[in-house]
Amino acid sequence: MPVYRAPLADYRFVLHEFLELDKQRDLPGFAELSADLADDILSNAAKFCEEVLQPLNQSGDEEGCHFENGTVRTPKGFKEAYEAYCEAGWSGLSAPAKRGGSGLPLLVSMAVSEMATAANQSFAMYPGLTTAAYAALGANGAPWMKEHIVPKMVSGEWAGTMCLTEPGCGTDLRLMKTRAVEQPDGTYRMNGTKIFISGGDQDLTSNIIHMVIAKIPDENGQIRDDLSTVNFFMVPKFLVGEDGSVGLRNGVVTGGIEKKMGIKAQATCVLNFDDAVAWRLGPKPAPGEKKSSSAGMAGMFGMMNNARLGVGVQGIAIGDVAYQNALAYVHERRAGLALTGAKEPDKSADLLIVHPDIKRMLLHCRSFVEGARATVMWTTLNMSIARSGRPEAETAGLVADLMTPVIKAFFTDMGFEAASLAMQCYGGHGYIRDNGVEQFVRDGRINPVYEGANGVQAMDLVGRKLGRKSGAAPLALFGMIGSWLAENDGGALAPFAKPVKRGLDTLQQATMWLAQRGPANPNDAGAAASDYLRLMGIVVVGWMWARMAKTAQEKLAAAPPDAQFYRDKLTAAKYWMERMIPECPMLLERISAGSATIMEMI
Repeated sequence: MPVYRAPLADYRFVLHEFLELDKQRDLPGFAELSADLADDILSNAAKFCEEVLQPLNQSGDEEGCHFENGTVRTPKGFKEAYEAYCEAGWSGLSAPAKRGGSGLPLLVSMAVSEMATAANQSFAMYPGLTTAAYAALGANGAPWMKEHIVPKMVSGEWAGTMCLTEPGCGTDLRLMKTRAVEQPDGTYRMNGTKIFISGGDQDLTSNIIHMVIAKIPDENGQIRDDLSTVNFFMVPKFLVGEDGSVGLRNGVVTGGIEKKMGIKAQATCVLNFDDAVAWRLGPKPAPGEKKSSSAGMAGMFGMMNNARLGVGVQGIAIGDVAYQNALAYVHERRAGLALTGAKEPDKSADLLIVHPDIKRMLLHCRSFVEGARATVMWTTLNMSIARSGRPEAETAGLVADLMTPVIKAFFTDMGFEAASLAMQCYGGHGYIRDNGVEQFVRDGRINPVYEGANGVQAMDLVGRKLGRKSGAAPLALFGMIGSWLAENDGGALAPFAKPVKRGLDTLQQATMWLAQRGPANPNDAGAAASDYLRLMGIVVVGWMWARMAKTAQEKLAAAPPDAQFYRDKLTAAKYWMERMIPECPMLLERISAGSATIMEMI
């Protein structure tokens, strides 16, 4: 039976000792967030995740969702768990208080999201997608939608989805066929099919608000294979009046549930929009303007960016729960003797934990999980700073935007790698279902794929974010790291600062290479993109580890009772410096190889 324990000690370290939340009280939503309140919220969330969600994870995977006579049912126990989740207020932690939420900073809800995902990824996706949907509707919807629909989504009474992918169109939105035709009353009638829709239908809520992209035909009734007519719409499962009244079933029909490798308790649906009533989001263009709404599309991309951060957190969560189970297993299972001689001569074999390769795999997982967790918390803190009146607000916003594709792609790749390594620690016992670790591998494999496959995230980083505003974002990031290194490059920090300096130098060289070669040969940038994203991820997480190592050293100097916690931090930090930073020159060499050989592939 798999286990899960929420990482409360690590969150206390990250929030209070590393990020020093008490010094952030001037930021929006932070004024009332004392250390005691933050700890209380996370402790209660941990209890719920450990006692309610985690026990349903394996059973939910084995049962899966059911589709019978057009009706979707979630596995046994999910509906009751969902009702308890919403009643406790977990669904609206960071939603505005005026919409029924708690108005807490995003980093609090991100922390709770990690715990929920680690306990039960399939379950956590239902409220997680609703959060992204109500944030988009709150930013772009009409006043009546914000008044009557958003609060019901915040409370969890209604759910939300993101409907983007079609049978013949994934990332390339130009190829969409779903269309929406304007009606005399200002609404639209939508027709088309969307696939891979997480939470597309379920028995947890009384209504579902679908956030959909579709094309508006031109005056001749034609839709073009470009982005000029792509728009963003709200389409409820049951119609909602402007006074908040709920009407008849809308023309949204569930075609079936996808048969998937993992997340089997998540109802991933095919949805058919059959003359469904839809409301266009964003201001209507003036006569003569393109029908695409920059405001509406900005809302769609905003929703996607929130979801991408959430998926990056899912990568951390899967890595953590898999690591926890592997760690427990290697302290119980015996095989072989320690290379330096039997640790327990009276036993027939030593515990697996004595073997260097076992320790390597576990340290790889732990170093990633804790470094990535700190990076996400630092990034979400920057998002709050970006909305403040601080002098560094613009820089913080640039860096947070730059980090979004890195968090989504690098952390989901590494999370899946951690789950695979954790399974490896079990040997053959990891490949069978009894121990449950194989579920983490299956569930975690979706994370690098959805909300924009990781190759697309790399192209977004290299093709859009690096050059925006004359390279302001990477320059800001390099300046932050460089300034910290200038102040912390010697003494006891040298074993951590010097590797980060080498990584930063390599990252800057790679950035310069892309700036010089990319415009002349876009294929060079495309061939380098994934390696560049990984390089940036390694360097930024390395910087987080160097900073955490400084904090740990300062704490150890005071001889704390929990000294082992800080010693473990230093060990994980050293692993990243010794085993991950050395990848940087290799990645630079691969980046600099260009695209010629790759493009020879037929």
